[in-house]
Amino acid sequence: MHIRQISIFLQNEPGQLSRICRDLADAGINIATLSLADTTDFGIVRMIVDDHEKAKETLAAKGHAAKVSEVLAVCVPDRPGGMAEVMAALDKAGVNIEYSYAFAFHRGEKAVLVFRFSDNAKAESALRAGGFTTLAESEIGEE
Repeated sequence: MHIRQISIFLQNEPGQLSRICRDLADAGINIATLSLADTTDFGIVRMIVDDHEKAKETLAAKGHAAKVSEVLAVCVPDRPGGMAEVMAALDKAGVNIEYSYAFAFHRGEKAVLVFRFSDNAKAESALRAGGFTTLAESEIGEE
């Protein structure tokens, strides 16, 4: 199952991330998770929200450059070796990972690994063959 993620390009200066978070909050959009990567001049915020279409519209109206892309999220036990097992399944299939980030889900029980692959279908098949299940968008924000 693919999940839609919002990627926002920001100037690397104080207050930019705060402004985006406030704009989404004011629009009633909940951020389930986010990742921030930066360079000297700009940053890329990747986030999964409860309404990606509304988020994209809200951000565009506020002058932010944003795009939607598909990622996969897999739930693993929150313990040493959980991610290593996922990596083994992906390595066995020769899947290329473009980027990844993770977050705790039901703290102490599960972790969620979010991936952008060069081939999501191949990655999903590899994960399924390894005994892993990918999450639906509706499952990301659950408590």
